[in-house]
Amino acid sequence: MTNFVDPKKVPQKALYNGTQIPCIGMGTFGSDRFTPDQVSQAVAGAIKVGYRLFDCASVYGNEDLIGKVFAQAFAEGTVKREELFITSKVWNDMHGKGDVLLSCAKTLKDLQLDYIDAYFVHWPFPNYHAPGCDGDARNPDSKPFSVDRFMATWRQMEKLVDMGLAKTIGMSSMTIPKLEAVLPLCRIKPALIEMELHPCFQQPELYDYCVARGIQPIGFCPIGSPTRPDRDKTETDVADIEVPEVVEIAKAHNVHPAVICLKWAVQRGQIPIPFSIHEKEYVSNLRCTIEDPLTDKEMEILKTVDKNCRLIKGQVFLWEGAKGWEDLWDLDGVITK
Repeated sequence: MTNFVDPKKVPQKALYNGTQIPCIGMGTFGSDRFTPDQVSQAVAGAIKVGYRLFDCASVYGNEDLIGKVFAQAFAEGTVKREELFITSKVWNDMHGKGDVLLSCAKTLKDLQLDYIDAYFVHWPFPNYHAPGCDGDARNPDSKPFSVDRFMATWRQMEKLVDMGLAKTIGMSSMTIPKLEAVLPLCRIKPALIEMELHPCFQQPELYDYCVARGIQPIGFCPIGSPTRPDRDKTETDVADIEVPEVVEIAKAHNVHPAVICLKWAVQRGQIPIPFSIHEKEYVSNLRCTIEDPLTDKEMEILKTVDKNCRLIKGQVFLWEGAKGWEDLWDLDGVITK
C-alpha cells in the first residue's frame, strides 16, 4: 500500500508507568458534520495506513460502530489488539456512585474490547447537557467544580485500574488550580491529560506543569478545530491555518498549514489527535511525524503566534451564578465556585 506508514517508524512517548504510546493519534469526534458511519470508516482506513492510537469517547455516539471496525481488523489480522492504543472517556452524566464502572463496561462492550488502554474523566464536573444543544443552553442541575465530587469519581477510575479494565487513567480539561487540589489526593496519578493545544493556544503554564510532574499532555483541536460545532464558534476566534507565520512555514515545506500545526505539536512534545474522514489528509497527518521536521528557527517562530485563543470554551457546562465561560478555567488562579 503506497499510503502505508510503518507504525514502527512513528515515534513513541513513554508514560510514567512505562507504557508506550504513539506520538500522534486519530480523534473520533465527528462533531455535527460527520455521521458515526463516516467516522468509523475513517478509523478503518486509518488502521490500514498505519495509525495505532485512537481517541474515543462515549458521548461521541459512535463507539459501537468503531468497535465493529476494531473487531474486523483483529479478525482479519490487519493488526493485533496489543498493537493499538485505544482511549475512551466517562461522560459528565456518569460521575455518580458506581456509574464509572457502568460507563466503562458499556464502552468496552461497544468497542468489543476486554480492556481500554487509557480511560479519562472527560470533564471535571458532572454538568450534563443534551447532545447538540445551543451554546446558551443551561442545565439547572449544573454545579461548579468540587474536589470531593471529583475525587469520588477518581476513586472509581482507580478501581478500573485495579480490576484490569483500564491500563491507564487520565484527566481532561483541567486547570492548574484544580490539579493542585486533586493530585495530592490521588492513589493512582493520571498518566495523561487531554487539553486544548494548537499554535494559537499553547497553554505553556499548564503544559509545563504537567510535563514537570510526569503527566503526558494530549492535545485536542490540534489544528484549531475548524469543524467543531457552530455553537462553539465566536467572532474573536483565530484560525490557526490562516495565521501568516503558519502559512509561510507551510509554503517552505510544500504542505498544508494543518500539517505544520501537527509537526509543531509532535516536536514540542504533546500528542495531537487530529481527525479527518479523507484518506489523503489522515495519511499526511501521520506521515508528517516521520519526515521533514521543522527547524529550530521555525519552532521559535511558532512560539510567537500564541494568541491565547481558546476555542472549546465549555459554556454549556456553566452553573447558576456563573458569570461566563471564563469561570470554568480558573483564570485568576483560584478554583471558581
